[in-house]
Amino acid sequence: MSQTTAFISELIRAANEVEKLTPFEVSRLLDRSVDTIREMREQAGVGGNRRAKDVVIDLGIASARVRDLSTEDIRDTLIDAADVIRALRIILVERE
Repeated sequence: MSQTTAFISELIRAANEVEKLTPFEVSRLLDRSVDTIREMREQAGVGGNRRAKDVVIDLGIASARVRDLSTEDIRDTLIDAADVIRALRIILVERE
């Protein structure tokens, strides 16, 4: 299993067990997601739109405000991060 696939699984698992996570753990997962998405976008030659709403910005804000988020919001945010990473992984695999 690749590191990317393992991280996607980790995000989905965390989303399914969000009530067991501390705010620090959630924040760390979201920060890792931001880093992963930026790196994968660079590899794929896909940039985020600085003028439009960008998931990286949303994830960063969620990470900073994790204590203010509901359990459902945290779950949705983790799943969103996993979805974006999965989509980028598909793009990268197709280009190989």
